[in-house]
Amino acid sequence: MVPTTAPSFGTLPGHLIVLPGVYRPQADTWLLEEALSQEPIGTGTRVLDIGTGTGALALSAARTGARVEAVDVSWPAVVTAGLNAFRQRLPLRVMHGDFATRTQGRRFDVVLTNPPYVPSARTRPPSHGAARAWEAGPDGRRVIDRVCACAPALLRPGGVLLMVHSAICDPPATVARLEAGGLSAQVTARASVPWGPVLRARRTWLQTQGLADYGDEREELVIIRAAHI
Repeated sequence: MVPTTAPSFGTLPGHLIVLPGVYRPQADTWLLEEALSQEPIGTGTRVLDIGTGTGALALSAARTGARVEAVDVSWPAVVTAGLNAFRQRLPLRVMHGDFATRTQGRRFDVVLTNPPYVPSARTRPPSHGAARAWEAGPDGRRVIDRVCACAPALLRPGGVLLMVHSAICDPPATVARLEAGGLSAQVTARASVPWGPVLRARRTWLQTQGLADYGDEREELVIIRAAHI
């Protein structure tokens, strides 16, 4: 049985700077941090954080002694993560740009990602602002599917991908795509959280798309763990 957890709405160790236009750590961050804490990472472990935002998860991994790299398409996020690493005196390489391009030819023991996953009527992602962290196309899978396609090449033998996203985005499809790439994948944790302002604002559209039922007020988050066999 997959455990259903109640994420702790606190802060990760250390006070984080959050510059304007950068996603603030929320329930999905805490759920992914909890999943990370269950992995045997430490000195020498190579970790990649895709879509790092404030760097919260990357810094959590860095505290174990792991060698951590973080990447984000948002310059404000890159600056924020760099500032947080500097303030906490933790080694962190922060890169700007597309994760697949910036990591081409390299492999990691652990890949973390809290990708954009909120379905949107917009066919093109925003070019700036905090919405870049959640707008993910009509089915919410614009970035999820890219991560699934790239994951086998990003992981060392025995490496692990940890991804969090909403159940709205079809977790079985994520598992199936990862397994099609030769990974062993499963949902390892779930958490139920209240709808936030973004989902509430597009309630009618989500219902017309068949992505939400009338009266829905809570969202299920899932952790998907995929291992390189």
